[in-house]
Amino acid sequence: MSEQTTYGPLHGGADPEPIRFLDEAGAYAPSATAAEFADELAAVGIDEFKQWYRDMVSTRAFDTECTHLQRQGQLALWVPSVGQEGCQVGLGRAAEPQDHIFPAYREHAIAHIRGVPLVQVAALFRGLTHGGWDVTDPAHGNFHLYTLVLGAQTQHATGYALGQLLDAKRRAADTALDAGEAGTATGEATMVFYGDGTSSQGDANEAMIFAASYQTPEVFVVQNNGWAISVPVARQSRTPLYRRALGFGLRAVQIDGNDPLAAYAVGRRFLRLAREGHGPGYIEALTYRIGAHTTSDDPTRYREAAELELWQQRDPIVRLEQHLRSLGVDDAFFEEAREAADREAKRIRDGILTLPAPEADSMFTHVYSEPHPRIEEQREWLARYEASFAEGAEQ
Repeated sequence: MSEQTTYGPLHGGADPEPIRFLDEAGAYAPSATAAEFADELAAVGIDEFKQWYRDMVSTRAFDTECTHLQRQGQLALWVPSVGQEGCQVGLGRAAEPQDHIFPAYREHAIAHIRGVPLVQVAALFRGLTHGGWDVTDPAHGNFHLYTLVLGAQTQHATGYALGQLLDAKRRAADTALDAGEAGTATGEATMVFYGDGTSSQGDANEAMIFAASYQTPEVFVVQNNGWAISVPVARQSRTPLYRRALGFGLRAVQIDGNDPLAAYAVGRRFLRLAREGHGPGYIEALTYRIGAHTTSDDPTRYREAAELELWQQRDPIVRLEQHLRSLGVDDAFFEEAREAADREAKRIRDGILTLPAPEADSMFTHVYSEPHPRIEEQREWLARYEASFAEGAEQ
């Protein structure tokens, strides 16, 4: 792929090429490694592919608006996902409604697919909420809160997946509750997303140990976008990242992360295996963040312009567009999709700018499920503190 996805002398032998269905120009040209996953695409029709395209252009338009808002001082920070929409849309569409998804902080396309209003995602970065969406609301698609503490979501996901497994064993009247053997079908799975930098965090590796030990119904997804902020992936690992997962005993593959068809096919297969009781899987998706790590980052200080240009030519939206054109989709569809995405992004922008400030008391509401004396003490203190300003103004 690029220099950032090559590996050093400790790499033990040649790896198969990443799983891919669309080549870099968008032509349908499956790699040899894609053959065993081809049947996962058999039921996907042109209408579904068109929806994937809408998902991708809508997310990018929203992403662009939020970057502008941050530059204008309206958001404290923004985490762009430009360039990674193919991986996210393919995997997001591969999940079933009952599956649970644990994101990092860049999975805007999946939030959109799972029904989370994107204005609520922006509210987090505007400093108006600690999460924004209610993960217990079915309308939000079992999409859990963004996690800015690197790697923490991997342990959250593994713990949740273990709960899914133990619940299934209870329903089957398996009193032993020994989760260490594969074979218990859960009917639902957990998918967790993180980046190549997080793959070097202790939390991520500990999560894989527990997932393998307990055979949780889980899929780990590493969006390898080449850089852990300014550190290239080749400096973090002398072998492809998916090989680390093999060492923990997980089924693991490497895919072309800018090919939404590959992401969907492999994600669908791995999630189904997890639900059926065949244990955890791991997908390393080779993609690229076209923009900065966050809006506080300047990638021109550590990335070469030629590398950026190379990956811009592999844009997942352009690749899917070319595939759709090969299936007979005409200009009218693409123009309508882009115009609808721009309208929706502007509507969301207006919504962001008119978001009300939260009531200060709301920070205490969901700390515990039941009343707690320490929380009540803090609530009362804050009320007295705020009241003191009004008293001072009257005097």
